[in-house]
Amino acid sequence: MSKKFFISQPMNGLSDEQVLQERAAVIGKAKAVFGDDAVPLETFFEDFGPDAKPLDYLARSIEFLAKADVAVFAPGWEYARGCRIERQCAEEYGIPVMEV
Repeated sequence: MSKKFFISQPMNGLSDEQVLQERAAVIGKAKAVFGDDAVPLETFFEDFGPDAKPLDYLARSIEFLAKADVAVFAPGWEYARGCRIERQCAEEYGIPVMEV
């Protein structure tokens, strides 16, 4: 069975293109560790409206984190409020973490 992994990455102040580039790099690094059959959970959300708040995104992220076999943290995660919360959730609920 393939491993499902959650990606936590800083996004504030970055363009969608920058976020997706970093995401692709993280996926490559995670697959190098877990194998090519590892599956990233889709956590780049595009269906929120213009009135969405950061907490809306975080709430959905935690929902996806609950489905993960492992949480992968991109560089700079420790400086992003949402990433720090995701890290705490992973640790408190026994989801293994990996930094890339």
